[in-house]
This record gives sequence, structure tokens and C-alpha cells, in this order.
Amino acid sequence: MENYYPTPEMLEEFAAHLAQEEKSVHTVEKYMRDIRKFIVFLGDREITKELAIAYKKNLAEQYAASSVNSMLASFNQFMEFAGWRQFKVRQIKVQRRLYCAEEKELTKEEYYRLVRAAGELNKDRLGLIIQTICSTGIRVSELVFITVNSVQSGIANVECKGKSRQVFLPQKLRILLRKYVRQKSIRRGPVFVTREGKPVNRSNVWKEMKDLCRHANVSGMKVFPHNLRHLFARTYYKMEKDISKLADLLGHSSINTTRIYIITSGNEHRRQIERMRLIL
Repeated sequence: MENYYPTPEMLEEFAAHLAQEEKSVHTVEKYMRDIRKFIVFLGDREITKELAIAYKKNLAEQYAASSVNSMLASFNQFMEFAGWRQFKVRQIKVQRRLYCAEEKELTKEEYYRLVRAAGELNKDRLGLIIQTICSTGIRVSELVFITVNSVQSGIANVECKGKSRQVFLPQKLRILLRKYVRQKSIRRGPVFVTREGKPVNRSNVWKEMKDLCRHANVSGMKVFPHNLRHLFARTYYKMEKDISKLADLLGHSSINTTRIYIITSGNEHRRQIERMRLIL
């Protein structure tokens, strides 16, 4: 009779499987973190369908529905890998949001204040990182593909999640980046590196951006690298109204993912409703 206990060996094999599926390092870490959370909940008990459902309920009591579904996706994939499909659970149904919370949406004016604050504090690298992410829509993890060669050619060849795409660098950004690499004597490789010469990572950028908040008078809830990507998406969509092309620019496999990026604030939603003028 088969026993349903996840073992350390199974976890190692699952991590290796995800790597072979060409999941990114961050994705593998996220999956493993989620599975360990389930194992803590499970304790020394054997997996049953009842416990799987109880785990789902436990998550729902602690986290937002989107976070719960993300963790359940990891749980279900592990169950699939283990051959224990009978324990997979359904995700929570979530109605698509029409607009995002105003306290979390970074506006263009706030973005400008962040860039100016970086300049006032002589944080040239940070100011250029912020402008690079926001003007190209790349992920912070993709900054490594902004190289001296890409600055010269105007095109960065970005590889992420098993996909490759070309990202065009705006002319004004190229001028600023050329000046920066000359000042820093960077002759090859990534433009944005630490003092040790290693490419900057998510935690480097996140911490530096948070330190800007007070000087720029921008809420810390709005300031993180991915919000710059959202601002790029909203700005582009307002101009072009082409969600398919925007999905390609952002490197999304699904337009449903892109829809999340172009959600506007409640204020804008209210203005649109008022402009309909359907009340006499």
C-alpha cells in the first residue's frame, strides 16, 4: 500500500525537475518555498484529500485570494509530479479587478519625483535603473541584458522564462547610458553593476528605491521595481490600445497576464463613468 509522505528526496527531485523545465531560479525558489509551507502544515501526518482541502482553507484565512492561488499552483504541480493527482485542489475563483487601489498605483508625476530625487542625492545608477525599467518595460531581473553593446545598438536581446525578445532602448535613454558608461569606464558587459562588478539584483534595487521614498515624497507602498513595469504598460496602452503588442513587449505568454498590468486606478474609473453622461 502506497504511503503519501513527501520526503526530502522527493523535494530535491522536484527542484531538479523544475530546473529541467527551464524555470527561472526565482521561480524554483518560489515553488520550493510554497511546498515547504505545506509540509510544515502537514507535520507528521500522511497526505489526504481532506488535509489538502484544510490546507487550502488555512491559506485563505491568512492571505489574499491571488496569493492563495499562487501557492496552490505550486502545491498542485508538486502533486502532479509525485503522481498524487487525487490530492490536487481547485483554486479560488477570483473576479477580475476593474481597477487597482489608488494607494498602490505609481503615477507618472511620482515617477518623475523619484528620478529627480535620485539625481539630487547623486544616485546616478539608481536614477538610470528607474528610467530604464520604466521606459522599456523590462523586469528588474532583465537589467543584466542592458549591456554596453545594447546601448550602442539600441536593442537589448532579453532572455527570460525560456523566451527571447528584442527590447528597443529610447534614444534619450541611450544618450544618458552612454554618458554613464563613459564616466564609470564600463567597456563591456552589463551596464548596471555593483562596486564588486557584479550585476545588480532585485534586492539591491528594491532597497535603494525604498530609501528614495521620503526624499521624493512618494508612498513606500508604491515604490518597487515591478510598479515601474506597470507604469510602462499603462502608459503604452493609453497611447496604442493594442494589448497583443503590449503582451509581446512585456514578454507575456498570456494576454490575461497583461490585463493585470493595464488596470487603472479607481479615480480614473470614476472619471470614465462620469464622462458617459447617462444621468439626466
